[in-house]
Amino acid sequence: MHIRNPVEWVLGQFHATEMLGSAAPETYFSTTESGPPMVRPIGFADVFLALGQGWEDFTAARTDLIMLWLIYPVMAAYLVAADFYGQLIPLLFPVASGFALVGPLFAIGFYEMSRQRELTGQMHWRDGFNVLRSPAIGAITGMGLTLIALFLAWLAVAELIYDVTLGPVQPTGWLPFFSAVLTTPRGWEMIVLGVGIGAVFAVLVLVIASISFPLLLDRPATLGTAIRTSVAAIMLNPAPLALWGAIVGGGLVLGTIPAFAGLIVVLPVLGHGTWHLYRTMVPRPGSAA
Repeated sequence: MHIRNPVEWVLGQFHATEMLGSAAPETYFSTTESGPPMVRPIGFADVFLALGQGWEDFTAARTDLIMLWLIYPVMAAYLVAADFYGQLIPLLFPVASGFALVGPLFAIGFYEMSRQRELTGQMHWRDGFNVLRSPAIGAITGMGLTLIALFLAWLAVAELIYDVTLGPVQPTGWLPFFSAVLTTPRGWEMIVLGVGIGAVFAVLVLVIASISFPLLLDRPATLGTAIRTSVAAIMLNPAPLALWGAIVGGGLVLGTIPAFAGLIVVLPVLGHGTWHLYRTMVPRPGSAA
């Protein structure tokens, strides 16, 4: 009898030793239709309904435990590094706000969990790792790399904004830095530029990724089809999806207070809610409109 080591045991729990993309399309996807789906118009009430359904999924599977394991080690490591390397302090807010850019990628496990609950009536936090077996894993990876590239571009722009505003002052340490940001004209200029340009990045991600990941989990589609469908959804539902974007942005800001603790709840709820918002716009074939 082979006694597995701890690493083998963990991988076995998540079925991570199976080949990437090993699931058959006809058993994984809820439909075999591969073309761009028809997108339905939605209203503001649908946005709040999706948010409520996201909360229901969150409470059903206790996905806050996943975020507890993921967020705090990462943020603690960053804060320690920033305290040791002072030049990382100015990037604290850009990194935190960057969750809005890469959030759809990190939330993909929550989409899959909600999808499984829709298909089977049951949900477990391990369901999120079924994404690794998706036949669309290549397109999912491509979408993820696109968001990561936008995140890195945002950090580069944020660093440039700092260099042309507070850079000449070079405040060192946490207290001098935040004092310079909040009480000096250069700091105010940095805030205005950062928020304005950051909003442009956030809108771009909303346009190309609002429903791209859920679509790639739901049906066979290319990356191009997923992005085009996301753009079509924005064009058809600009006001409701703008409201959803505002809810996401506001939720992420509130989630960082205090000490990023709120993200343990905010990210899963928004992730599950995004799946339900997608399903409202793109019903399953054969379901009532």
